[in-house]
Amino acid sequence: MKVNVINKSTNALPTYAKPGDSGMDLRADFTHGLVEDYMVGAAVDGERETLIIFSGGRCLIPTGLYTSFPPGYEIQVRPRSGLALKQGIIVLNTPGTIDANYRGEIGVIIMNLGDEPFEIQHGDRIAQAVLAKVSLIEWNEVESLDESDRGKGGLGSSGVK
Repeated sequence: MKVNVINKSTNALPTYAKPGDSGMDLRADFTHGLVEDYMVGAAVDGERETLIIFSGGRCLIPTGLYTSFPPGYEIQVRPRSGLALKQGIIVLNTPGTIDANYRGEIGVIIMNLGDEPFEIQHGDRIAQAVLAKVSLIEWNEVESLDESDRGKGGLGSSGVK
């Protein structure tokens, strides 16, 4: 599907790394700076042009990308598995949703769950974007629900093994 995009960053547009991939890597864009109001437990090292997110810190990372695509779809912003496993870097509101009617810059809320400070530089791959079909809910209010094998069981009710 064709998605209209404006790229105000100096990074190339996201691409699929390999045939069959469902996500494209989003890159950090520091071209226009960072908004310190959206930084908690993070700091900018201006000399090295590096963002440092301390353990437990979070920050909104700009991408410089603006999109337009048809209703009935969303772009999901997801963590990169390698960053999550190796450094404890997650997308805080996973998956982040870019709605079809949103026209602002795509930003990625990153959190450091690792033990060490994590550094991000302009152009670093920070998350993945996945285009997904959305089914809209039409509520049907009823007095009772049909029975199921699971019933009200939740929160680990199916066991570990």
